[in-house]
Order: sequence, then structure tokens, then C-alpha cells
Amino acid sequence: MGDQQFPAQQQQPPGLTDQMTPRPDHGETSYRGADKLTGRRALVTGGDSGIGRAVAIAFAREGADVAITYLPQEQADADETARWVRTEGRACVCIPVDLTDEAAARRSVRTAVDELGGLDVVVNNAGFQWARRESFADVTSEQVERTVRTNLYALFWVTQEALQHLGPGAAIINTTSIQAYQPSTALIDYASTKAAINNVTVNLAAELGPRGIRVNAVAPGPIWTPLQPATQEPEKVAAFGSDTPLGRAGQPAEVAPAFVFLASPVTGSYVSGTVVGVTGGRPVF
Repeated sequence: MGDQQFPAQQQQPPGLTDQMTPRPDHGETSYRGADKLTGRRALVTGGDSGIGRAVAIAFAREGADVAITYLPQEQADADETARWVRTEGRACVCIPVDLTDEAAARRSVRTAVDELGGLDVVVNNAGFQWARRESFADVTSEQVERTVRTNLYALFWVTQEALQHLGPGAAIINTTSIQAYQPSTALIDYASTKAAINNVTVNLAAELGPRGIRVNAVAPGPIWTPLQPATQEPEKVAAFGSDTPLGRAGQPAEVAPAFVFLASPVTGSYVSGTVVGVTGGRPVF
């Protein structure tokens, strides 16, 4: 995928795929399945675009039916994700919802269960960040509230609701970040939630292991998704990912296989309580 520099660009949150230059690679033409998730039913929050879309496509090509959540204003992206999933002959349940609302977040899980006929895999992927500020003094209460409710509270609500339906062999996968290990000053609230997600992952793995439920996380580095132009300054977008050892940002398609590995009862059967880094060479320890 080579070295890459992005044109300076900016959107308003939540950001849309069609407005990005270049368009991210979600594995639409490259991912090849191998029946690792045959018959599984998965819920992917934030599944309309970016890493969530890549995971939904990969899961479908591995034989899973998928439900995705997304904000109502992301409907166009959700429709595109659903098209790719259904092209594989798999079901795709589209659930527009604001996960910062507890009742709505819990209801979205019940909708997924009802429409899919059960649940085997939960991917807590929905996230929010805001990097357009100069210092800690610029962090507003509103931004902190939105970040924490999206990244952490929603994870609690979705997971609690899902645990009423998950049985032995099920998997929970949380999306954390390199920011949990190498936090940027402009992302102090976001990085804090990602560090907390690491802790939640380890704690839940210990609690749920006796039930036969595995809990893991994936820590992406700089990945080219709508979150970047929607929340960063244009000049930061232009240099996005250039400071990694591999010298570039990653694509969503490069992250999805880690989720497949952890979700699969074939490849991930003895993996729980761990964080898999997909960071372009940045260490996750």
C-alpha cells in the first residue's frame, strides 16, 4: 500500500466516506474469506464506515450475518456497507441510533438480536474524538461528555445488554487505540477513554472466561477513516500517519483481519484478555 500523503481536507463530524480524498480501502475488492465465522451473528457498532465497515465486510465474507449501528446522518455510508454485506449473501441489519443515549443503545442490541435471531460476536467500535484545539485549557465539558459517553458509556451499555444473549464460544472485541499507549496532547480525553477500554477488556475477560466468553481488543494506529478529516485540522490530515515506523497511515482493510482472528472460534479460541496492535510499528506496551 506504499507511502501515502493525503491532501489537506476537512469535514464536520461525523464525516462521510464519499467526501474523503482518497477513499479508504475497506477490503471491498481484496478481502478473501475462509469460513472462519460461518453461521455467526455479529453486532458492529459504528459499522457504517472506516474500521467498522471493513469489519462488517470481512465478517460477511467469513460467513457471518451482521448488524451495524450508526448515527442517522451516516445513512448513506450505512447503505453502502449493507450493500457489500448483502452481496455476500449475508443479512445486514441497519440500526440508526445515537449510542450516547442509554435507552437507545440498549434497544439497539435487542433489535440486533431480534433481527439476527441471536448474537455471537459484539464489536464495540463506535468512537468519537476532537483534536481541533491547542491546549488542555481548550477542552470543553461538552466535548469530554460526548467523547466519554460515545467511547466508554456506550460500550458498557451495549455489552451489558448483549451479555443477556451471549453464550459459550461468544466473543466481545473492543476497539481501543495507540492513544492508550502513546497519547497525543490534543486527544487527552479520547486517549483517556481508550486506556479505560484496555482496562475494561482485561477485567471482562477475567469475569467472563468461566462462561466461555472471550474478551479482547484491537488497538489501531493512525487509520484513514472519516474520523480524521471530521475531527482534525487540515494540515494535520495532510501529514496523517507519516510519523509511524512504516511511514504512512493504515487502511481499514489492514485492521479488519485482527477482528476476524479474535472473533473466530477457529483462530482465536484460546485468546482472551489481550490487545492486538495494528499500529504501523508503534509499540503497544
